[in-house]
Parts: sequence; structure tokens; C-alpha cells
Amino acid sequence: MIYGIGTDIIEISRVKRAIERNSGFINRLFSEEEREYYEYRKWNPQNIAGGFSAKEAVLKAIGTGLHKFKWKELEIMRDTNGRPFVRLNGKLKEYADNNYIGLIHISVTHCKEYAAATAVAEVSIEKRWMDIESMLITANADIRRNIH
Repeated sequence: MIYGIGTDIIEISRVKRAIERNSGFINRLFSEEEREYYEYRKWNPQNIAGGFSAKEAVLKAIGTGLHKFKWKELEIMRDTNGRPFVRLNGKLKEYADNNYIGLIHISVTHCKEYAAATAVAEVSIEKRWMDIESMLITANADIRRNIH
């Protein structure tokens, strides 16, 4: 079941200007592992803009925005084939777990002028079932104590 969908688009030139104007821009938004990927990609502004757009799309898919969280709690990683995937950390992971958000699919694209991303967050039936099962076990134990 889908929890939420998010889409974002950004002008690559805007990201390039932010990088040029603010030396801390990349360090503030991206984790060490994300920065290693961008270094491997020779700090290509298209890739960096794609990563930024992906983060924005994920935040829209989970419906929170950034106000409660830190940029680095949301990582856009790459598997061995270069396919992007989402990794959550800290308070953002806690939020996702508490709201039964499981897998978050991400697709990133760019052309000469724009980078865009779409994210789809799924409801984790397994996480929800584990909470229900835990409640049932607790209720069953309470009933047994009250019977005896």
C-alpha cells in the first residue's frame, strides 16, 4: 500500500550557484558517503542537483518537509549498479518507523537544465503487523493474569 508520493524538480544552474556561493552547501546537505559518490562523479552539478531533488521528493512522499529533521538523516545512496536507494537515519528513521513507512522507491533524472526525482513511500505491513502482534500478546497476558 502506498503511504505517499513526492516529486521535485530543480534548475541545475541554481544548485551550481549555491555550491559556488556557499562552501558549506554540500557538507550541510549530504552525508560523507553521498559526498564520496559526488566526488567519484567529479562533482558534476547535474548529479548533485539530482541528489537534492531526490531528498526533496522523499520528504514530500512522507509528508513532513524538513522542519523536524536534518538533511543528513536522509541519504540517497547508490547500489553496485548505480541505482539510487533511500537510507533513513536518526529522527527521520524513527518517524518513518512510527508511521509504518517501509521501503521508499526513488527515481532520479536530469537533462542539461533540470534535475528531477520522484519518490514513492510504501506502508510496511510487516512493521504494522509486528505492532499488532505485540499488542495481542500483551492483551493475552493481561487477560490470563485477570483470570487467575
